[in-house]
Amino acid sequence: MWPDSAFLHRTLPRIWQQRGLASTLLRPLSALYGLVWRWQRGRAVRRNRTRLPVPVLVIGNVVAGGAGKTPTTIATVQHFQSLGIPLGVISRGYGRSASAPDCVCITPDIDAAIGGDEPVLIHLRTGVPVVVSADRTHAAQQLLKLYPQTRLILCDDGLQHHALLRDGEICVLDERGIGNGLLLPAGPLREPWPRPVDIVLLTGQPEPPLVMPPGQAAYHASRTLHDHAMRADGRQHALAEWVRLQQPVIALAGIAQPERFFNMLEKLGLTLAERHALPDHANHDTLAGLARELLSRRLPVLCTEKDAVKLWDMLPQAWAVPLVLTPERAYFAALSAWWLHQARFNGHPAAMHPAQSADGNAPPAA
Repeated sequence: MWPDSAFLHRTLPRIWQQRGLASTLLRPLSALYGLVWRWQRGRAVRRNRTRLPVPVLVIGNVVAGGAGKTPTTIATVQHFQSLGIPLGVISRGYGRSASAPDCVCITPDIDAAIGGDEPVLIHLRTGVPVVVSADRTHAAQQLLKLYPQTRLILCDDGLQHHALLRDGEICVLDERGIGNGLLLPAGPLREPWPRPVDIVLLTGQPEPPLVMPPGQAAYHASRTLHDHAMRADGRQHALAEWVRLQQPVIALAGIAQPERFFNMLEKLGLTLAERHALPDHANHDTLAGLARELLSRRLPVLCTEKDAVKLWDMLPQAWAVPLVLTPERAYFAALSAWWLHQARFNGHPAAMHPAQSADGNAPPAA
């Protein structure tokens, strides 16, 4: 366990779920954070921002830590692909090497240290163009330059990136909801809530129930692990087979909530001989040190897909266990309705596409 890992993944989330002494002591810093946030937002809104010629849909969240943004992005991309809509993704690319170029177009063989683990994963899972830059507007412009047939751009994360003009927003929340409802660092909120967005997708059931803005559309999604793990060479192995053989495994996760991955493995019946909780977007040196430790082990090593795109170069025998996010059907209907709205009311002719039927569903195969 890395020194800061327990604090980041266990202590802080507990503080953020209630209004106790620790959060009370941190509230003056939250007030300062709120002032800075409002100043930055106002400054961004007052700037002469660029309107892109195609609709932009941002997928993000209002709390610190992962809630399922990248799996939601992948599921959303796949829905629009099913409608025959050419689209691309832009991303900040957190965790990239300091020496990486500012703007990068993701390719299947790109190093995750250059492109970012989440953008690389999105490209590998969907095949759509993905462009990474700290300046999302620049990333979008580059994407349109490289892929002029693009009719829709999804932004993986970026609700708080107000310099980017957007036509729609999806906020992803998990079972933590908005925690104690306080701004960072006394609470998990990156910005005040409630605030209107086009769609809220709940990847868990918040307790207590989440307070929504009036008329806010909210949908649910289930999260499960795939029943097969996959290796760098494409070989697959059924998780149930390890359970049947009572084979202990080593699990590692460099995500915002690594315990969630470990718990999901155990719920499937797997025995975790070791669990390695790494910092989110763990860098090359951190992974390389662990890979050297694990190379001589005889136990299967299971990790998330996000870790695998970085780990396979160092530990090709590691097994990636994909996360399967399954939103309810109403979520996809809402996406289709939003898409049609862009053409009819928001002046985006790019949103009209011959492959779409009038109800927003993909036409039957010929």
